[in-house]
Amino acid sequence: MAEEIEWWDYEDAGEWSDALAGDIAFIIESAIDARGSAVIALAGGKTPAPVYEKLAAAKLDWKRVTIIPTDDRIVPLGDPLSNVTGLGKVFIPKGARVVPLVSEKADDYKAAGRAADARLADHHFPLDLVLLGMGTDGHTASIFPGPDFDEAVNGPKERRALGVMPDPLPPEAPVARVTLSAAAIATAHSLMVAISGKEKRAVLEQAIKQGASGALPIGRVLAATELAVDIHWLE
Repeated sequence: MAEEIEWWDYEDAGEWSDALAGDIAFIIESAIDARGSAVIALAGGKTPAPVYEKLAAAKLDWKRVTIIPTDDRIVPLGDPLSNVTGLGKVFIPKGARVVPLVSEKADDYKAAGRAADARLADHHFPLDLVLLGMGTDGHTASIFPGPDFDEAVNGPKERRALGVMPDPLPPEAPVARVTLSAAAIATAHSLMVAISGKEKRAVLEQAIKQGASGALPIGRVLAATELAVDIHWLE
C-alpha cells in the first residue's frame, strides 16, 4: 500500500487547478534538471481540463516533455472521445511530444493493447508522474470492473499497457479502451489523484480502506504502489 496518502482539500476551483498545475510543473522541471527530459501520464476527461490550461502556461522546456494519456478509448484520432486528441490540442502547440496509446478504431481491443505496450517500450520508464482521475464507480484510468480487470491489476509487472473491455460499458463512451497497467502506474516516481465532489471523496476513502482486498479499481491500484500519494480534492 502507498507509504503515505496525503489529502489536499480545496473549496475554490481556481486554487485547486493552480495547485495541481504548479505541482505537475515542479515535477516536470525536476525531471528535466535530473535527466534532461520528462515523461508523464495525464488523465483525460473534463475534470482536469482547467489544470492543463494552467500547466500549459508554465515556462517549461516543453520540447523535453513527453505526455502519455493514462488511458484512451479505441477511436480514431480527432474523435470527441479521444483523450490523446484533447491533450494534443493543449500541449503540442507548446512543443511537447504527445504519444497516443490509440490512433485508430480497431475491432480487436487486445491487439490494440499489445500495440500500445510495444509503443511505450520506446519511452523512459518508470514514468516521472502519473495523474489519475476517478469515476464514481471507483474506476481509474480505464481500469474498470469487467473481464480484463484481473489482468489490469495483476498482470506481468513489465506490461505497461493493455486493452480492456469495461463491463458494463459506460453509456457516455460505450467502447473498448487501452489503459496503463496498475504496475506501470504504481511504479511512477510521483503519483497524484485529482477528484471533485463529496461523492467521489467517499468512494475514494472506501477504496483506500479496502485496499488490495477490495473490488474498487482505484483501491487496488493505490495498494500496488509503495509511493507517497497526493490526493487533490475539490469540494
